[in-house]
Amino acid sequence: MRLAIFLHATIFVAVLAVSAEAQELRCNVTVNSSKIQGTNKSIFTTLQTSLNEFMNGTRWTDNAFSEVERIDCSFYITVNEANGSRYSGTLQIQAHRPVYASSYQTITLNHLDDDFSFEYIEFDRLDFDLRSFKSNLTSVMAFYAYLILGIDYDTFSLKGGSEYFENAHTIVSYAQKEGYSGWNPYENANRKNRYWIAENILSNLFVPERNAYYKYHRMGLDRLTDNSSEGRKQITQALTDLKRTFESQSEVSAVYLKMFFDAKADELINIFAEAPQQETEEAYNILKAVDSFNPNKYMKLNGAQRKNSFPTL
Repeated sequence: MRLAIFLHATIFVAVLAVSAEAQELRCNVTVNSSKIQGTNKSIFTTLQTSLNEFMNGTRWTDNAFSEVERIDCSFYITVNEANGSRYSGTLQIQAHRPVYASSYQTITLNHLDDDFSFEYIEFDRLDFDLRSFKSNLTSVMAFYAYLILGIDYDTFSLKGGSEYFENAHTIVSYAQKEGYSGWNPYENANRKNRYWIAENILSNLFVPERNAYYKYHRMGLDRLTDNSSEGRKQITQALTDLKRTFESQSEVSAVYLKMFFDAKADELINIFAEAPQQETEEAYNILKAVDSFNPNKYMKLNGAQRKNSFPTL
């Protein structure tokens, strides 16, 4: 559904004949338990299998997806501590989106959740209900499933992912009453937990960033193959939108803004590496001002250090 216009534009009309019964995500979940000693390791194998079935078997939207429309994503869980049936560790999430007229997959989300805890007993059924709290494990996984969907939809239409961001926010509202970390505003001084992700995305202050996701992907990346100059122009305009977000959020530490650059910093360097000098300088000046997380990376765009390494589209 979300890719129908995109696929038509790429003249891949035949793919629309593929069955529309596929789930929305093509998700690979990995559970790394190497730090846990003296525990029955089979539980982590069972957990990994169950999570893959949960993520790929759940219908996250009411829309019909064909097989080629499924969103490629990965969840990498590192279990650092075990205490009976309770576990804690980190969760790395990454999602991709295809770029028009190319074999290139652009990263739309690359986020580390370093405050992940859950309870699990081997062969437990993994249940999820948007309107109630079943477990922290499924709530966290579902939160990021909706985040992936929302961002993906935003790249294909202006604010197209609102419904899924609202769902992520609903999960926060139920989960924050249950005593698990990562769901409440006061837990993280840097405002980088799940609560602040949902708050940022739905705040009016961040509307320019949501617009930037569309301009960057649909108007920018998707045009690079056919019209690189126009594509870069749109990407520069997207960066200008991000600058507006940066300037408007003042003292607020913007996790949503950081998420954009965690996904795009290297790609931006490659896009502007051999652009005309004026374009490169404009992009460089915006990036060094707005993205305080990767200042050294952008030095590659500064004068003689420029070098083209953008993946072939």
